[in-house]
Amino acid sequence: MEIKRDGRLLSLDTLRGFDMLFIMGFAPLVVALNKWCPTAVGDVVAGHMSHVVWNGFTQHDMIFPLFLFIAGISFPFSLAKQRSKGIVPRKIKLRILRRGVTLVVLGMVYNGLFDLNFPEVRVASVLGRIGVAWMLGAYIYMYLKRSVQYGLIAVILIGYWLLLAFVPAPDVPGASPLSLEGNLVGYVDRHLLPGKLIYGNFDPEGLLSTFPAIVTALFGIYTGDIVRSVKLGDGTKKTLLLMGTGVLLVIVGLVWNTVFPINKMLWSSSFTCFVGGLSFLLFALFYYVVDVKGWRSWTLFFRVIGLNSITIYLAQQIVGFSHMNRFLFGGFARWTSQYAGEAAGEVVLRTGYVACCWIFLYFLYRKRIFLKV
Repeated sequence: MEIKRDGRLLSLDTLRGFDMLFIMGFAPLVVALNKWCPTAVGDVVAGHMSHVVWNGFTQHDMIFPLFLFIAGISFPFSLAKQRSKGIVPRKIKLRILRRGVTLVVLGMVYNGLFDLNFPEVRVASVLGRIGVAWMLGAYIYMYLKRSVQYGLIAVILIGYWLLLAFVPAPDVPGASPLSLEGNLVGYVDRHLLPGKLIYGNFDPEGLLSTFPAIVTALFGIYTGDIVRSVKLGDGTKKTLLLMGTGVLLVIVGLVWNTVFPINKMLWSSSFTCFVGGLSFLLFALFYYVVDVKGWRSWTLFFRVIGLNSITIYLAQQIVGFSHMNRFLFGGFARWTSQYAGEAAGEVVLRTGYVACCWIFLYFLYRKRIFLKV
């Protein structure tokens, strides 16, 4: 089964929804389920529902870069659609800039901009990182030759590695250059990044670590390019190419990890390759199942989330889902706690929170209301 070149990828909306589900309350639900019915496998899975402190990797560390990767996949489709409508390059360039800036501002809103306590506002944010990295990746894709793009990726990843490995933070003498205290990323942010740093002396969404994040966005853009390509054959061949690329990047990331640890906080070069490879593989799976084989009946639950992903990300800071959850499911949770234990009652509340968020999104879906940036 083939998709139209400019058609909407259902697999993309589905994967985006799957990714966002974990920060829509599903991760705490998994932990609560394992607490209620503990197993050895459950312990392992529950351990992946939170970030590592520094070096290492869990599933939770993949949520953010996967979302950025997905944002990149959409761009070749959007660019082709705009060009087919005769939109001039200057206007396309301004639209990209507007989207990037809008995401930076929304990230600041998420961080409490409307409190008007400007010295305490955190300028860096998840949405801001997505906006800047996606924007710069889009410009690189549009204006540089592909061979130059590949060279630039190599320069960014290798240069970032060498810079962090051999240039420690000057204000923390004696500390390891790859430690939380002694890395150059934190030093740059302490001196150049406006606003509050989330960890006081370090911010994982700061300035210097944005460079390897641009590579993550480009990996996504190249994925979209592969899917759109007519020359690469049918969907099965494209899936194999995506899988091969993913396996190669995972291997590169694991090898690089021996000298430059996989580290989400630094967005290390090994992390970029490893998570980029996993993103290629995960998208290949969803693409093959949903868009190539056409098995779509199961996707609605995830697409409802994926089509309003930024909405639910922001809404959890604004809308009282916890109050709604207590109102709708609090009584049942108390009853469950009384007869099956507190852990079971916690499962009910965690399930209720996910349900409240999804019902909110389903209402928007039925009304065809989608927040687009």
